[in-house]
Amino acid sequence: MTELTGAVWRTSSRSNDQGLCVEVATNVVAGHGLVGIRDSKDPSGPALAVSPPGWTAFVAAIRADAFRG
Repeated sequence: MTELTGAVWRTSSRSNDQGLCVEVATNVVAGHGLVGIRDSKDPSGPALAVSPPGWTAFVAAIRADAFRG
């Protein structure tokens, strides 16, 4: 399990007032190069830790609208 203590979280610029918000921390586990992702409505709840290439691929897929059915 990855320790997320000390992560500096920022809210997505695409967040809205309908509660559809995520927060991202790019400083997670210095030296290990991880990106933290969590639900801004539940900051003490579960969080994901992914590799920077995984995060980049995910963001690129969102921008390409790859998840729309």
